[in-house]
Amino acid sequence: MRPNIVYLHSHDTGRHIQPYGHQVPTPNLQRLADGGVLFRQAFSAAPVCSASRAALLTGEYSHSNGMLGLAHRGYRLADYDHHLVHALRDAGYRSTLIGEQHLSVDPADIGYDDVLDGPVTATAAAFLRERPRKPFFLSVGFVDTHRPFPAARGEAPPPAHLPDVPEIRRDMAGFVESARRLDEGVGQVLDALPPNTVVILTTDHGIAFPGAKGTLTDRGIGVMLIVRGPGFEPGVDDRLVSQIDIFPTVCELAGVPRPPWVQGRSLLAPDRNDAVFAEMTFHAAYEPQRAVRTKRYKYIRRYENGYEGPVLANIDDSPSKDYLLAHGLADRVPAREELYDLVFDPGEACNVAGDPAYAGVLDELRERLTRWMRETGDPLLDGSVEPVPGARLNHPAQRSPSDPTFVVR
Repeated sequence: MRPNIVYLHSHDTGRHIQPYGHQVPTPNLQRLADGGVLFRQAFSAAPVCSASRAALLTGEYSHSNGMLGLAHRGYRLADYDHHLVHALRDAGYRSTLIGEQHLSVDPADIGYDDVLDGPVTATAAAFLRERPRKPFFLSVGFVDTHRPFPAARGEAPPPAHLPDVPEIRRDMAGFVESARRLDEGVGQVLDALPPNTVVILTTDHGIAFPGAKGTLTDRGIGVMLIVRGPGFEPGVDDRLVSQIDIFPTVCELAGVPRPPWVQGRSLLAPDRNDAVFAEMTFHAAYEPQRAVRTKRYKYIRRYENGYEGPVLANIDDSPSKDYLLAHGLADRVPAREELYDLVFDPGEACNVAGDPAYAGVLDELRERLTRWMRETGDPLLDGSVEPVPGARLNHPAQRSPSDPTFVVR
């Protein structure tokens, strides 16, 4: 009997929740982890919203599926028929969308059988309690933990890569309150689940703090991933996993042939990835980067964007950003190449790309990244990537994504 699939996804949560050891009380997410598989080394294929979700739901990298920027700023999938719901329809699944999706300005473009409006948690719980007769795929998109955060009292421990100061602790308290609301919503959905249902809980990328979201560090691409249901024995999985692996996993669970464009591998397969890849091209502004991550090393390469400084428009506005700007963030020029030894530097704070002791590793990962780009048809190999007509962008020199934008003609 084919299982139902419930895909729960949040905004900008990273792994900053209780099951991953953070002081962010999320008892319902912990309950899900206790009964399912907690993937400790799961990564998004991009540290920006639309590109990340597009990769997960098509099983192909964003430079392959066309979502090189943000959907609400003019980007689209090259072929919406590559979305997971179309493959599942062939197996008799009925698909329903509730809440955030971030792949199109018009949700009707995507191809869900039903798009339900209303409060996300209540609408999803009501849908599940009706016990649909067909096997179903349900996407429930929470806006938590996206900025602006709800008002919160007090302070909370800051992210480990940021200074421990009152401004950032107060900012983090808002994240914690937003995570609490996310947890509450997820709990109500879990309580309404019918039998024979696989739950996939994840997020698009890292938390919306400087140095996380919008970067190819683990803080930017590391994501929570918890899967519970038929086919998954509870426990912890330390394999390297990319979100492009979710599409072939769902196909295997549903008994659907793997479409030819899918670039990931099923989480149910006995073998594992020896590396994962990630990319960023456009966010608010053009900032092309590519990365490869193995168990031990992370290599990030930045490409020419016509501007030497940090692309501040790609950092969400926040009190934390304001604090760093006041202390010289705008003057910190990012390196063209970054290499991190994750055994001795898990926080990716010491770039060893210029260290002769790592020359062999650097050459190997340079070549591996280039080979991946070539094999997947990355347009960045041919030079700067032009924005699509109609895209709305910030200039890389601007300080905020809310600064005036220009529209590509």
